[in-house]
Amino acid sequence: MPPKKVSIRIDGALVSATEGQTILQAAKSNSKHIPTLCDLEGLTPVGACRIRQRTLLLVSLGDCAVTGNVPAMRNSIPVNKLLQAIYVEGADEGKVIPADRVPPLLKQARPLREFVKVDLFLPGCPPPAKTITAVLQDLLEGKKSESLSVKFG
Repeated sequence: MPPKKVSIRIDGALVSATEGQTILQAAKSNSKHIPTLCDLEGLTPVGACRIRQRTLLLVSLGDCAVTGNVPAMRNSIPVNKLLQAIYVEGADEGKVIPADRVPPLLKQARPLREFVKVDLFLPGCPPPAKTITAVLQDLLEGKKSESLSVKFG
């Protein structure tokens, strides 16, 4: 028996859904955008939300996590074109895109805060050891993250 069709209202518009679909799935299949941190492309639904359920304080450590930095510079290049340029066109030998040693890339490199609420940002590439030590000492002494000031630049 085919799944039962139901109608739901999203942003005032009546849309069609299949019984058992989540509201997010129904919205997506009807081209309706609902911002969420728990349903991001390329991540399992348990990823970002479970991190916050199990974490009292989340620190974004280093420029790549804080801003996307150097990895995000490739965002304007489609992933397949990027891999082709690096592993085939840029190689002197073994001109093949490795399938077993390179993890799949998301369409874009994005900062951690786009996936999960971050409490404290420690910029730097890498952050200076003195800064990391000072922040950890402050946290261990019970200072609240709002009172910790880390300057960019």
